[in-house]
Amino acid sequence: MNKNNFCVIMAGGIGSRFWPISKTKKPKQFLDIIGTGRTLLQQTFDRFIKICPKENIYIVTNEIYANQVAEQLPEISQEQILSEPLRRNTAPCIAYSNLKIKQRNENANIVVAPSDHLIINEDKFVEVIQKSFEFISANNCLLTLGINPTRPETGYGYIQISDNQPEGFNYINKVKSFTEKPDRDTAEKFLESGEFFWNSGIFIWSLKSINKAFKKYLPDVERLFSNIDKISTPEKEKTYINESYSECKIISIDNGIMEHADNVYVYCTEFGWSDLGTWDSLYENSTKTKEGNVFSSENILTYDTTNTIINIPDNKLIVVEGLKGYIIAESENTLMICKRDNEKKIREFVKDVEEKKGDSYI
Repeated sequence: MNKNNFCVIMAGGIGSRFWPISKTKKPKQFLDIIGTGRTLLQQTFDRFIKICPKENIYIVTNEIYANQVAEQLPEISQEQILSEPLRRNTAPCIAYSNLKIKQRNENANIVVAPSDHLIINEDKFVEVIQKSFEFISANNCLLTLGINPTRPETGYGYIQISDNQPEGFNYINKVKSFTEKPDRDTAEKFLESGEFFWNSGIFIWSLKSINKAFKKYLPDVERLFSNIDKISTPEKEKTYINESYSECKIISIDNGIMEHADNVYVYCTEFGWSDLGTWDSLYENSTKTKEGNVFSSENILTYDTTNTIINIPDNKLIVVEGLKGYIIAESENTLMICKRDNEKKIREFVKDVEEKKGDSYI
């Protein structure tokens, strides 16, 4: 296994669109959402130890989740858990991990991935990442993975490809444009054109290439995460990172770099991917009954109920009659019943619950 290959797993989100199963104290990456016996974070880690040495895998998370990461991944050291004091989106998260990796290996090649995605064909995924490492090792480029779209999905970002393909890498195209979560009509046009692919949010690059990009496009962020001497001990690192995050703006790697850089390429592929960002994405990727229902438990009885997803604790019994196309989800002190078509309102529900009932429910 190539010791220059590193992985950064981003595990700091709160997964509010999966409320009430995903809550602030235990977001979806720490849950066994799809019933495999391993949480989404653990599945992501399992995937990458096939690609990178175990000691080269870093988990970036909010400091309130550091203990959960350590509990779920006892295979890694405390040094590999990077704790963020504040939520600042993905660009600062990546800048921090770049600094840690530079401390160990200036010739590193890095794959950056969210902790909460579903990947069905893991062998294909491993092959794609390995071929991606080959490409970025030979080229000063920033690479992202594009997923072949199967429907006009409005909840994903899209990548438009050009005909420009680097010599010797006919499976890679230069990126023409990025579009964030289009409306239905636009998504349908994207699908018909054949030029657009879902943006997976998975990135591959060399440490040198991404650091050049930070210096050019996000110099203020790069400046805050560039002093290796400041992380020579855990105590110094904590002080430095706390100060850096307090000064750092909130910005994603997509908006800060990928949409502006002129050396961005995409590897368009398919390996059974979903970002599992919503109840509907879980429904689409789950086994269904003959009535089109998805159940989390055997203690569920339904009558005249179709196309409904029900997620309840194993120790509860639920009887449902006469619902078509609903989400029913219970977790601890919270029960939500919502039309699947209206699940975009869940963030609104969460906001209202916090304001009117207190944060113990979120």
